[in-house]
Amino acid sequence: MTDVAAPSAAKSVYPWWAVLIQGIAAVVIGGLLMLQPAATTVVLVLFFGWWWLISGVFELGSLFVDRTAWGWRVFTGLLSIVAGGFIIGNTLLGAVAFLAAATLILGINGMLIGVVDIIKASQGAGWGKGLLGALSLVVGAYIAFNFEKFMIVLPWVWGLFAAAFGIGAIIMSFQIKKAQG
Repeated sequence: MTDVAAPSAAKSVYPWWAVLIQGIAAVVIGGLLMLQPAATTVVLVLFFGWWWLISGVFELGSLFVDRTAWGWRVFTGLLSIVAGGFIIGNTLLGAVAFLAAATLILGINGMLIGVVDIIKASQGAGWGKGLLGALSLVVGAYIAFNFEKFMIVLPWVWGLFAAAFGIGAIIMSFQIKKAQG
């Protein structure tokens, strides 16, 4: 009989030092996003632009080897190339568009979650679910309809999340090191 237990820190496939480096990088990026949000956002968006451009080229190139789902892959490959090229060619405008799109997506997501939670509450999930749904709907709508205000603070929010993730990863790296012996 084989052991199918959930992997523990001792059985981690990642070396502890790789998790440590990832954590340090996240703390550095988070700190830069909080201290220099505009410049860091532009650099990160430019990185994404190059990433999308290169991945789009590889997506189209992979069609010579594997033609499954070719229509979807041509669409996503071309979309990646166009988005990446736009961001590389218009870095500042690309950064603003990236932040605006991310903020709108967050607001719309909040509204959708709110509507779903209100529907669940009306089907018997409880009044607490309904209240949280209503709050999510209102906050999501406020963000979506005032996205230009919220897109300015988004880099700081990302920075806080990145720093918190990085600190957690650093702590976990030492737990992995200890568990691996």
